[in-house]
Amino acid sequence: MQVRPATPADLPELTELFAGYLDFYRVTKPIPAIAAFLHDRFERGDSQVLVACEASGRLCGFVQLYPLQASLALAPAWLLSDLYVAIGARRQGVGEALMNAARAHAEASGACGLQLETAKTNRAGQALYERLGYVRDDTFYTYWLSLERG
Repeated sequence: MQVRPATPADLPELTELFAGYLDFYRVTKPIPAIAAFLHDRFERGDSQVLVACEASGRLCGFVQLYPLQASLALAPAWLLSDLYVAIGARRQGVGEALMNAARAHAEASGACGLQLETAKTNRAGQALYERLGYVRDDTFYTYWLSLERG
């Protein structure tokens, strides 16, 4: 298995993986909207997407990172926004490889850390994150203000 930066040529397979990611969180979006969202990320260069590839070259997982500023640290950081491993590729080290690649990317960019959120029910993800040294924040709450138009 290889982890590498995604390219626009990966868009069809990446779109299918992203649809699986959304399904995991019980969010339904049309494939064209997912493809447009990912296309915009490539065009704008506002995120870093890393993909895991099987020996055949087929994509089996991805992680998406967004740059941010850690105000309390007065330093740049990365938001690990999305992590997904295809169902057939789970329990084979793909998630860990993607997480390690995300860390390497953040370290190479001089970031002070990586931040992520996950569902309270995502026990497998939580176990992986904690095994890799991530510490659950018990000091701050996460809030969300929806600005979607009905």
